[in-house]
Amino acid sequence: MRTGQRPGSGGARETGFAQHREGVKRLLASYHAIPPDGSVRLAKKTSNLFRARTKTSTPGLDVSGLTGVIAVDPVARTADVAGMCTYEDLVDATLLYGLAPLVVPQLKSITLGGAVTGLGIESTSFRNGLPHESVLEIDILTGSGDIITATPDGEHAELFFGFPNSYGTLGYSTRLKISLEPVKKYVALRHLRFDSLKALETTMDRIVTDREYDGIAVDYLDGVVFTDTESYLTLGIQTDDEGPVSDYTNENIFYRSIQHPSLIHPKTDRLTTRDYLWRWDTDWFWCSRAFGAQNPKIRRFWPKQYLRSSFYWKLIALDHKYDVGDRLEKRKGNPPRERVVQDVEVPIERTADFVSWFLQEIPIEPLWLCPLRLREPSPAAASTSRPWPLYPLEPKRTYVNIGFWSSVPIVPGEREGAANRLIEEKVSDFDGHKSLYSDSYYSREDFESQYYGGDRYTHLKERYDPNSRLLDLFSKAVQRK
Repeated sequence: MRTGQRPGSGGARETGFAQHREGVKRLLASYHAIPPDGSVRLAKKTSNLFRARTKTSTPGLDVSGLTGVIAVDPVARTADVAGMCTYEDLVDATLLYGLAPLVVPQLKSITLGGAVTGLGIESTSFRNGLPHESVLEIDILTGSGDIITATPDGEHAELFFGFPNSYGTLGYSTRLKISLEPVKKYVALRHLRFDSLKALETTMDRIVTDREYDGIAVDYLDGVVFTDTESYLTLGIQTDDEGPVSDYTNENIFYRSIQHPSLIHPKTDRLTTRDYLWRWDTDWFWCSRAFGAQNPKIRRFWPKQYLRSSFYWKLIALDHKYDVGDRLEKRKGNPPRERVVQDVEVPIERTADFVSWFLQEIPIEPLWLCPLRLREPSPAAASTSRPWPLYPLEPKRTYVNIGFWSSVPIVPGEREGAANRLIEEKVSDFDGHKSLYSDSYYSREDFESQYYGGDRYTHLKERYDPNSRLLDLFSKAVQRK
């Protein structure tokens, strides 16, 4: 919604829904313009997927009218949001009322629809779970060209629970109604240092269970591993107390601010809530170093508006198109590199062991850690041991998301994706799983056993995409179609 009005006012609400209806009309018109034998895809300029896809001449769905916040209800603490709305726009709208989504993924350009149908996680996930768990209802354009409203206990409840982790293969969200939570003006940070991964794991587990540390309630929790003897947990505490705040949107780099020498005394910091939510976006965690943006001499002249993940993604796209990185490596006499951009989840009690193995076998650092635990299932989902069948996490069990985003040298003679394949195998050995936004190398049998929820996915495809207008999940995630 771009009316200049607060999205919670009556006039703005009516305007927001009217604009949304027009956007849905354009979407449906573009769907019917796609030839019957053509695959249905989105036509959008940006993406947070890191896997290459087969090019197509078939026109995509027009989602240009589905990019805004439709309405915010500050009393009910809910928001109606178009599927292609970015979290940056959503947060700007909700913070006006002292509210925020229950989980705000790390990068500004991630869309709400993308986080719900794919990966979304952040430092509230140890208490609020994943983005799809705060969805109250969702309008979905299915493969058959129908727009249906799915709720936890309605006619399309099975699609509501099957939609997460389907990556657009069961349909595309046009509107989502989500719960919001109150937030304060600032976030006070405590950076705890550890020289033992096991000690970090134990402390993280205790905080997740107790929701506090040293008698102080913890609102946000994540961590960074630099080496097996230098790792940190960052604890965030909401506060309205006034005071100085740090700024990591220009010269200073957030992940470097975490580091300090003391194993006894934590380092402290303060950010506005908005800056805390986007603390990782300025440098795409630490990936900006690959473009030289962390070099003080370069950073001084780097335009501030380009210190953000969406701009680095454009540089990545250019690299993919022209093989810039491999060409530079070749000129140095080095082999080409394999992209290893992944998020995996392992049970919290296996975190230290997995990270130790990773640091020994895969030359990538730092690593991001983010604990998560599914929320208590709703009555409609409580009868099943896995309420979200395509997202293989067990309720009442704590996991840790481990993120690593870089590349490794390709060893001559090894099969394609050797490092990624090794990680996939090891994650399975540790009773974990990986997200599907990047390269995957599973066999069809292994993939379906992990991500199809038994026969649930096949049943949903038959009901909501009977003519296979949408790609299936294996074709999209592994075969890169």
